[in-house]
Amino acid sequence: MNIAIVVLLLVSGVLLLLAEMFLLPGFGIAGISGFACLAGSVVVAYMKLAPCYPWAGHATLAAALVLTGLAIYAFIRGHAIEKMALKTEIDSKVELAEPGKKINNLKKDAEAQEQSK
Repeated sequence: MNIAIVVLLLVSGVLLLLAEMFLLPGFGIAGISGFACLAGSVVVAYMKLAPCYPWAGHATLAAALVLTGLAIYAFIRGHAIEKMALKTEIDSKVELAEPGKKINNLKKDAEAQEQSK
């Protein structure tokens, strides 16, 4: 049961960190929660699994570091970012009013500019 908790915390921590880095802007709740899950998995491994498996804490710490690094590397090297990126270009223009012109004359001015082109 304790091993399942450690694995669940590791996986959720890595997923939350990936979501924070690549999907959610800024450093917020997902990033803090991801670090807390990773730290929690290491703490549970040292405290609960150490009596049965003395190497479990060290292995969990190494697994947390390696899994996080591999997940970030795979996410960057894969085409996941390209699929999420916005690739459209905006090529429209907005005609700004000159100082002193009235707002209700803008439509007439825009129509006159379109006709002159």
